[in-house]
Amino acid sequence: MRNGIHPAYGPVVFRDRAANHAFLTRSTMSSDKTIEWEDGSTYPVVDVEISNVSHPFYTGTARVLDTAGRVERFERRFGKRDGA
Repeated sequence: MRNGIHPAYGPVVFRDRAANHAFLTRSTMSSDKTIEWEDGSTYPVVDVEISNVSHPFYTGTARVLDTAGRVERFERRFGKRDGA
């Protein structure tokens, strides 16, 4: 690899403000804000709008939209298929 062309890769805390959840991982993202983590060290913190803790798919609160209504509307417009 060539030197000087890759971004710095290090520990970063990602914080989901909506769910009051934070996790420490490694990333190339950087921030001017810092946070003191549970281990006593200070890490840059990146605020995110949504994470696995607050995303409807992962929390089980996702709703399926009106798929049955779409099928019925299609059948009204174009008719039902016979034999299928």
